[in-house]
Amino acid sequence: MSQKNILRRSLLGIPGNESQLIGEAIESEADEIVIDLEDSLGPSEKTAARTVLIETVQAHDWSDTGVGYRINGTNTRWWYEDVIDVVEAVGEAIDSLIVPKVQAPSDIRTVTTLLESVETNAGSDGSIGISAQIETAAGMDAITEIAHASDRLEALVFGPADYAASVGAAHGVEDYPGHYWHSPLSRVSQAAASAGLLAIGGPHTDPYDPQEFQAACRAEAALGFDGKLIVHPDQIETVNRVFSPTDAEADRARRIVDTYESTPPNDVAAIDGNIIDQETYRMAKRIRSKAERSGVL
Repeated sequence: MSQKNILRRSLLGIPGNESQLIGEAIESEADEIVIDLEDSLGPSEKTAARTVLIETVQAHDWSDTGVGYRINGTNTRWWYEDVIDVVEAVGEAIDSLIVPKVQAPSDIRTVTTLLESVETNAGSDGSIGISAQIETAAGMDAITEIAHASDRLEALVFGPADYAASVGAAHGVEDYPGHYWHSPLSRVSQAAASAGLLAIGGPHTDPYDPQEFQAACRAEAALGFDGKLIVHPDQIETVNRVFSPTDAEADRARRIVDTYESTPPNDVAAIDGNIIDQETYRMAKRIRSKAERSGVL
């Protein structure tokens, strides 16, 4: 997996043929830049964009910023060259690889096998993590098996637009009484947690409505999501803030961890009159770690 201690709150997606935008994005506060070779490009652009991606990664210093890229789906003619060409050329700089439209565990196992072979032949250290993007009814149906498909998996990413098309959700958010995405988001969060993976939300339906965008981020954070795939730099501040612990949450997590670890083995650890069990301790450790990496602690 990635050797960088990088948060994945804000994943800023940039089309693979937009080298200038990629260069500008590095200077932003995004946790990771995701260079896209899939839906943001037409069929005639994909091969050339792969070359641009390689040249752009080579041209910049990624030591302080995560860099990932999204390959084309495994049912297309481009995906295997997306893996081979990019990893052979710049695999040492790449932190993560997103597999879109994952339908079954076999999709992840197929990509894992090819990735490991290319890394071995390239003399790479095998540090590239894989994220599975869940965008179809079939993928959602198999999500728990997908989450456990490979030790290389780091995250599950929800893709709302393609998922809506897959299930025939034609009427849209405005016509639904309640949180439109609550059910699929909950399934993604649960499956990710069961496998110890990150849960990443997909792009917002209307990314240029700041109030609705913040509400969407808060809903995902409340369901246990760790971050969000975004499409515009203006969204970075909101995402980084919402998916970081608050000062109060960070301080309480620190107190829980310190109290639990300093309590003698035969005594009962407690804080503010509440017993600290192992689950509470593990959650507090996770929050404290995220707070430290977010600069809250």
